[in-house]
Amino acid sequence: MCKRAVTLVKGAAVPVDVGALIEDLDAETATLLEMVEPLDAAGWATPTPAPGWRVQEQVAHLAYFDEAATMAATDADAFQRELEAALADTEGITERISRRAREMEPTAVLDWFTSARSAMRAAFLALDPSTRVPWYGPAMSIPSSLTARIMETWAHGQDIADGLGVPHPSTRALRQVAHIGVRTLANSFAARGLEVPEAPVYVALVAPDGTEWTWGDAAATDRVEGDALEFALVVTQRRHVDDTKLRITGPVATQWMSIAQAFAGPPGAGRAPSAR
Repeated sequence: MCKRAVTLVKGAAVPVDVGALIEDLDAETATLLEMVEPLDAAGWATPTPAPGWRVQEQVAHLAYFDEAATMAATDADAFQRELEAALADTEGITERISRRAREMEPTAVLDWFTSARSAMRAAFLALDPSTRVPWYGPAMSIPSSLTARIMETWAHGQDIADGLGVPHPSTRALRQVAHIGVRTLANSFAARGLEVPEAPVYVALVAPDGTEWTWGDAAATDRVEGDALEFALVVTQRRHVDDTKLRITGPVATQWMSIAQAFAGPPGAGRAPSAR
């Protein structure tokens, strides 16, 4: 039986199926591996849209934070020590990961990722879904932590696909990326030291299969509507909003889409218009 946690949506208890989230994570993992496993050394050295990051650094980034997620879920004290060390590193955590990746062979980076992903998967399945785990932003439940790892895998997979010039097939995990994008509206403002707006924003997206995904009050005057894939690209800062056909109504929604950030940490640089 799949483990379940309970969240509240508009006052109603809704089960969160950790097993289903693991399946979404597995789907995104498989998509990523299909892109990188056939690569030779030159392929692993292919630049991606993130400045200074090759395919190799993208995969290493995922491996590092999978390990961090496992540590956060199984040894919170050790994670806190690691977090304090990372914050004290003047080079920054991402540069430290990149430096480590550059010193490794591509096969070693791939082995690092697959073993770290497997360990994280097992750790999350073994825990009560209501367990709160620390992170680089606010503490999260196991389902929220899983959703964040799905989002990161999808976003860095998009960078790899863009760098290699290959398709990035959508899986059902795209809904989790869109969901965390909606849920992190407040974080997008707070990360920049801006006051979090009180006005509600309604989000209505068309999924790849034509179904509609919605969040919020349909009567809200601030709205974001359009293609789910384009929304996911914007909230993960993989596309500039001007390069999409999203329909954005209202000042709060407009400002949000200009600074949307589905990931924890300091504000991301985002992508310039027409970065493709």
